Amino acid sequence: MPNLENLRKQAKLILRWHRDRHYPVAAQIRSGLPRFSRMTDPEILSCSFKLCDAQELVARQHGFESWHALKTGLSTMPDHADKPSTTRVVITAVEPELFVTNIAATCDFFTGKLGFTVAFTYGEPPFYAQVMRDGVRLNLRCVEAPPIDGALRDREELLAASLTVDTADEIKQLFLEYQAAGVTFFQTLRREPWGARDFIVKDPDGNLLLFAGPAE
Repeated sequence: MPNLENLRKQAKLILRWHRDRHYPVAAQIRSGLPRFSRMTDPEILSCSFKLCDAQELVARQHGFESWHALKTGLSTMPDHADKPSTTRVVITAVEPELFVTNIAATCDFFTGKLGFTVAFTYGEPPFYAQVMRDGVRLNLRCVEAPPIDGALRDREELLAASLTVDTADEIKQLFLEYQAAGVTFFQTLRREPWGARDFIVKDPDGNLLLFAGPAE
């Protein structure tokens, strides 16, 4: 459960980032506050942004419409306590980072071919982005040239990310979906000796994406 004092500190940190023109915070503000949704990064960092705006952003990021609603909501939660938790920290997600040479083209590939949506892009022109589908988030980092030799990557099957589904029917359905979309496969759907069924997609920069599920 969020700690109210930590959320206050988070809002103050966002405010300081805005005052310091820390560019990554512009993407947070644009995605979290509708009134900033059509602004560019420089416009967001140049406009007025107060502590109440930062608090509203924090509230919305935690599912509340306003800072007041967040405080009210936390106060009514039976387990709420403004004190450090003694439970073990649980890491809940991992976000692989793919190195690509063209952010726009890669976003088009993931949205048009693989059924992802763009969570955000950053920079003008963009040099960083995130795409997502269901519980998967992949970060995209623009580079001048692929950092891994293509021949070595293909020979050793050096995967950029591994994505999984829960059932044998889903992995087959996903393969057929991508096949119909004209995706380039490094490896078509096959059954592995260890009891999985998987296939490998190659993105426009040659990154290998493994999609896997149970064989039965």
